[in-house]
Amino acid sequence: MLAACAPKAPPLTGRIVPVRIPDTRLPPLYRQVVFNWVFSDGDFRAKGDGAARIAPPDSVRLDFFVANGMGGGAARLIGDSLVLLTSGSRVRDYLPPVPMIWAALGRLAAPAASDTSVRVDGDTVRVEIGQGRAWRATFAGAALQRLEVIDGGRIPERTIRDDDRHILYERTSAHRSLELTVVRVDTVPGFDATIWR
Repeated sequence: MLAACAPKAPPLTGRIVPVRIPDTRLPPLYRQVVFNWVFSDGDFRAKGDGAARIAPPDSVRLDFFVANGMGGGAARLIGDSLVLLTSGSRVRDYLPPVPMIWAALGRLAAPAASDTSVRVDGDTVRVEIGQGRAWRATFAGAALQRLEVIDGGRIPERTIRDDDRHILYERTSAHRSLELTVVRVDTVPGFDATIWR
């Protein structure tokens, strides 16, 4: 019944062509991304600010601070392993699945599958990975713009990057969302090893 609430997935458009999927590896820079966030889950709503400390090739520490000093939490993501660093916080509730977190940061990290099709329409590249429950990625040029899960012809969850400043994750079948607005991106020389503990 919940899946029926999810929007229908439109058919893939564009020409089927043998092109490479755009390279979305993290740039070889240490970056700190400061953002504001709003989390909604039915009638529950929370907001605050946070930071993502990104270390290439595949590591990020996420910190969420709830507005008005109401708490917060942190998580560490290395590759496809997500670990909560603060116990008793709701940060796990806020976080999307690992591939969607990476998509929010502009990196495609969907599980590999043998059934992959690529379609091109102008400078838009659409990739569908897998059958049945599939991952659909949309690129504008080389930039990841959208990652969707397609299940039963519907989109139960998706990450949309309107640009590098506005990112929206939705679990459409459960009316849950996390919206990020990037305030600042700083390039830094590195991070202290203690942030990963």
